[in-house]
Order: sequence, then C-alpha cells, then structure tokens
Amino acid sequence: MDNKTIEKVLNILKEKYGKWKAPIVSEIASKTGDPFRVLISTVLSSRTRDAVTRKASQRLFERASTPLEMTRLSPEEIEKLIYPVGFFRTKSRRIPQLARILIDKYQGKVPDTLNELLKLPGVGRKTANLVITIGFGKPGICVDTHVHRISNRFGYVNTKSPPETEFALREKLPKEWWIIYNDLLVTLGQNICFPRSPNCGVCPLNKLCEKVNT
Repeated sequence: MDNKTIEKVLNILKEKYGKWKAPIVSEIASKTGDPFRVLISTVLSSRTRDAVTRKASQRLFERASTPLEMTRLSPEEIEKLIYPVGFFRTKSRRIPQLARILIDKYQGKVPDTLNELLKLPGVGRKTANLVITIGFGKPGICVDTHVHRISNRFGYVNTKSPPETEFALREKLPKEWWIIYNDLLVTLGQNICFPRSPNCGVCPLNKLCEKVNT
C-alpha cells in the first residue's frame, strides 16, 4: 500500500469514525482535555479490555482526578477501585508513584515531550505517544497491537513489532495523519478488523486493504 492509498483509507475511516465506538482513552481526552487523566487511563488500559478500563477509570477519577488527590489514596484503595484491570496490583502502586513524581518534578503537570514522559516509571513509547497526541494535540505516532497489526495487514508497513512499526510510520506516514492515526486504527480494530476472523465483508476498506496474513 502506497501513500496515495493510505490517504484514501484514512479519509474513509475518518468519515466512518463517529459511527463506531471510540477507544475509552480517546473518549476521556475529548471529554476532559486533561493530560493527567489521559496518562492514568492509558496506564489502566494496558493489557485490559476497553469496557473494563472504562469502568475502572470512572471509579478512580470519581475519587481522585488530580496528581495531588491521587497521592492521597493508598495503593490498597486504588487496587479496589481499578480491579479487575490487568496487573491491577502493579498499577495500584505505580499510579500514586507517578502522581508524586509529577508533583515533585513537574509542578503537578504532565510533561508534553516524549523524552520527559519516557522518564516516568512504567511509561513506554505507546503511552508517551498517546499522551502527546490526544492529551496535548502534538505530533506523535502511538502504536499499540491494533495499529501494529492493521498497518501490516494493510500492507503499508512490513514490521515485526510495535516499536518497529512506529519508526516505519514516522518515515512513511504523512505527518498530517500522525495524531489521528492511532484513533482510527484502534477503532477499526475494536469494531471490525479483529486479530482473528476480521469482518472483511462489512469493512469499508475491503477493496483497498491488501489483507496480508489474513
């Protein structure tokens, strides 16, 4: 798939986007515009289904929605609020740790650069890029399993891992699509383009997708 085709693909997805259920982290970003909530909900979403992340985020943010409020919760309290997200015990310790670092080193603000975000414990490239793009509206390319899988299924890249996909996309994808690329592909992946048995028959991209390894 070349850039002319990917432009067609992304324009179609952009048109269809509102008709599908959006990822929970994107929903939180659009409703609150709060990089801290984006950061924490992204941490919660790792290895967790969106429906579980949605409820856990709601319970947690009802109790604490700022770094200072989060530091006042014990790991045990957070654990009860976020259960059953994946690795909830690890996350219940990490979340107040993140909040404390933001207060001590960043005046209670989430940093808006990739390098600074990557210094935070438990924050990898996927989380950092998502915070940058939907938390701050700055260019970045967030690659999770959906984006990695579908970019390869399209035939747009040929990579073996999400980090490889991110750097391949940075080289190839037109910059105007960087911010929205994750949202569009994750939404497609959650609604139609499943890892196994993708629903190609109803996919609006059926004639454009190269269907690599499907």
